[in-house]
Parts: sequence; C-alpha cells; structure tokens
Amino acid sequence: MNYKTRLHDIQLFAFDYDGVFSSGTILLMPDGSQVRSASVRDGFAVQWAAKQGVAIALVTGGKEPAVEQRLRGLGVQHIHLGAHDKLAVVTQLAADLEVPFSAIAYMGDDLPDLPVMRAVGLAACPQDAVPEIRAVADYVSPFAGGAGCVRDVLEQYMKLHGIWDQNGVHHW
Repeated sequence: MNYKTRLHDIQLFAFDYDGVFSSGTILLMPDGSQVRSASVRDGFAVQWAAKQGVAIALVTGGKEPAVEQRLRGLGVQHIHLGAHDKLAVVTQLAADLEVPFSAIAYMGDDLPDLPVMRAVGLAACPQDAVPEIRAVADYVSPFAGGAGCVRDVLEQYMKLHGIWDQNGVHHW
C-alpha cells in the first residue's frame, strides 16, 4: 500500500519536535535555557489543520515550556513533553482517543522515534533524518526538519480531504 493510501486513512498525526519542527539545533543561552527554532510555515499548516479538526499530537523528549506554549497557541491539544518512551505515550494516546495504530501517522528523525515508527500506520520523516529512520519510513519528506516537513505531510493530508483550500487558503 503506498503512502498516499495510508495518508488518506489517518486519524491522528503525532510529531517529534527536535529535528522535525526544528532543525535540531539547540542554542544554549547564558542563563542555561535552551532555545529551539520553528518554521512559521509549519506553524501555519498546524494551526490550519487544528482548525479543520485534524487531531495532532506532540511527543518529544524535550521539556521546554516555550515549545508547549507555541504548539498550544497553534491549537495542538495533545502535548507530551519529557516523553522518553514515545511508544508508551503514543499507545496511551491511541487508547484515549480510540484510534487504531493503523490510523496514526508519526514523524520522527532519530533513534528514539524508531519504536513508534515501526508500530504506526504511516511512518514519516524529514529528508535529513538519520539513516535508520529513513530506512523504516513509509514517506521521506523532501523538506528538512524545521524547514517545512511538517507542513508537507499535513498539507498533503488536507488536500486529500479537500480541507486545504477552504476559507481563503488558496494556491497562488
């Protein structure tokens, strides 16, 4: 089954943050805080998908409140920081939302994402993911982490379901 067929049947999108929403670069500030980047284009697609009722989750090992604040502001309702066993988190999410694993898409970029990617219905990754992740991915985005890979997957899904071009969102 090709990834577009799988993509059509997805009921929940789950994403890692570092290396997916961000480039994976962490700036270490003098006060000890850590700063991550984010793509405004990915952000637009996330907030639009959330407004259209697309279920989106963040499952990350990071613990920065700013990441949670940004994604909540975009409409993401399922945010799991400090998730070191990502498969356990996604398993609980699937149970809570009554979504079968076959209807979950997960995008990750590095080894901690591997167990989840092997379990879900659609495993995706940015083009700059580590080789082990690329090897198990059903779909490798042509975009890097922090450079549009999240938007790529969400936009394709919304186009398949006819919810991308509503209410003023048009292709130029």
